[in-house]
Amino acid sequence: MKVNGTHYRSLWWNADDAVLEIIDQRSLPYAFITQPVRTMQDFADAIVEMRVRGAPLIGATAAYGMALAMAQDPSDANMDRAWDDLNATRPTAINLRWALNRCRAALQPLPIAQRADAALALAHAIADEDVEINRQIGEHGLQLIRDIAAHKPPGEPVRLLTHCNAGWIATVDWGTATSPMYHAHDAGIPLHIWVDETRPRNQGALTAWELGSHGVPHTYVTDNAGGHLMQHGLVDMVITGTDRTTRSGDVCNKIGTYLKALAAKDNGVPFYVALPSPTIDWTVSDGVAEIPIEERDARETTHIQGTRDDGSLGVVQVTPAGTPGGNPAFDVTPSRLVTGLITERGICEASAEGLAGLFPDMAVAAQ
Repeated sequence: MKVNGTHYRSLWWNADDAVLEIIDQRSLPYAFITQPVRTMQDFADAIVEMRVRGAPLIGATAAYGMALAMAQDPSDANMDRAWDDLNATRPTAINLRWALNRCRAALQPLPIAQRADAALALAHAIADEDVEINRQIGEHGLQLIRDIAAHKPPGEPVRLLTHCNAGWIATVDWGTATSPMYHAHDAGIPLHIWVDETRPRNQGALTAWELGSHGVPHTYVTDNAGGHLMQHGLVDMVITGTDRTTRSGDVCNKIGTYLKALAAKDNGVPFYVALPSPTIDWTVSDGVAEIPIEERDARETTHIQGTRDDGSLGVVQVTPAGTPGGNPAFDVTPSRLVTGLITERGICEASAEGLAGLFPDMAVAAQ
């Protein structure tokens, strides 16, 4: 996507310096800062500190981390060490482990001397594949938006609600939940996006920054406004992303997604999840019971970052002194609340049969 007229991916390889470049998302939407990732510790810190965030982007970053490890020491022992160190950074998003497993499976059979070049080529391939997967999700999601628009009075926008940031900066490009929005906007379909703030880290501000940069009409609302908007007929469809989806269609996403799905169900609003296939965990069936939920630093709930009236960036405490904070970062939406899953191969129901029907090769391989 474009930032100030220049096309960017969320990460890219700087061939001149032989280093990965990333956008430091901690600074968004206040400042646009890029930085190199030079060491294995830098890779781990970038993921833990959410300089890079979003399940697909974490996976692509991890693949480049494995490439760096192989450039430094292509031994089996170092490959395993890099796998362990990177896998420990974030427990919930499945793309991290998927990318690491793919790298290890491809590299282990190779002679030591070939591993560094092969690892870098594979990291490039994983990044390019993510872009194409998300583009295809956008094409399939576009059809849903077209269908809604066809039943609207002329000129009335299709009103979509999204939660967290499942945009291009959470992927390598296009985004998951935002890809249908960009495709629809570019196709000339009138849109209005309700953007949840997504406490505690306010990733909705990233979505608003993205949409504003692309010219998509939107409004930033509190997390608790979604149900009210649905009750009054102001939401035609909800689209969210996902950090891990089980083989039975349960969806793990940013905390608060479950409540949006409940409100959508109660008000007859379609609730769709944009799902790239690497985010499917074929080893898990019951999302509530089996998916580990990351508990992040309580300071994220007790403090908030923003710009002051004078334009300076600052952090303020929003709770009484001494009040403890809890910070589960994700929740699980059971498949019964999900209208459908928008994947790169098409749209299916949120069920084991639906997913296996679109991805029989992956379902069989996981058995």
